[in-house]
Amino acid sequence: MFQNIGLPGLLLIAVVVLVLFGKGKVSSLMGEVGKGITAFKKGVGDGNAEIEREKAEAAKDVTPVVEPEKDKV
Repeated sequence: MFQNIGLPGLLLIAVVVLVLFGKGKVSSLMGEVGKGITAFKKGVGDGNAEIEREKAEAAKDVTPVVEPEKDKV
């Protein structure tokens, strides 16, 4: 669908958006997009860390503890 949009088309879209919303609104919107991307990356990193932590807990030594036998006298 967007294969035929070249550089002139993208520039035209950018100019129209800038005219419609203004410089201040566009820059604040881009700031919010940046914050959203940062939050997304942090969430993905936290999720990966949690998965690794769960794998490490599952990989702990699970050998059963054998209680010493009492003397049978």
